[in-house]
Amino acid sequence: SSFLLCHLPSCPEFPGAMGISRDTHHKRRATGGAPSAYRKKRKFAMGRQPAATKLGAQQISMVRCRGGNMKPRALRIDNGNFSWGTEVCARKTRILDVVYNASSNELVRTKTLVKNAIVMVDATPFRQYYEQRYGQVLPAKRGDELTEAEVAVSKKIAATKVARRAGHEIPEALLQQFSSNRLLACVSSRPGQVGRADGYILEGDELEFYRRRIAKK
Repeated sequence: SSFLLCHLPSCPEFPGAMGISRDTHHKRRATGGAPSAYRKKRKFAMGRQPAATKLGAQQISMVRCRGGNMKPRALRIDNGNFSWGTEVCARKTRILDVVYNASSNELVRTKTLVKNAIVMVDATPFRQYYEQRYGQVLPAKRGDELTEAEVAVSKKIAATKVARRAGHEIPEALLQQFSSNRLLACVSSRPGQVGRADGYILEGDELEFYRRRIAKK
């Protein structure tokens, strides 16, 4: 019984079993020496099981934290707010797939959403934004070009949209993604800590870097 209490993870069947601790008092020094145990465990050094947020129908769990505060923990989530940096535009969109994670391919296989995970998101909200702001329709398939939006607007608004297009150009790498209606994005929030999977659209050198990594994987 003493072996069970010392070596089994914390669970209702074994009250008093070892739990998860975030303290450093049990760690040895760099020299190998063991520091003296001047106190026992503390509640504020407690840890919990990782959330391991999966891609799926949204399920948020509320966890009571220190001071009576409540923390939303995403167990499953399939949408988030993603920012298109160069356009200064953020839209809520669906997360379609997890395609790369620098930590482990296991997180890709199990479709686990964590901070800095590279995901594929639906491009429709950003396509609609571009059409509304610039009066042009982004290509629906590879090889197509930008076309004029067939929406009746006043001459003043039409002139404004034409002026916005002056000197404005979308990189070819993004146009290729819009043609498949999917965009590569990076999750910048912590779904297991804040209950949200928000992030930003990959562009420029960062986009090229992750495209090489995904191709290599």
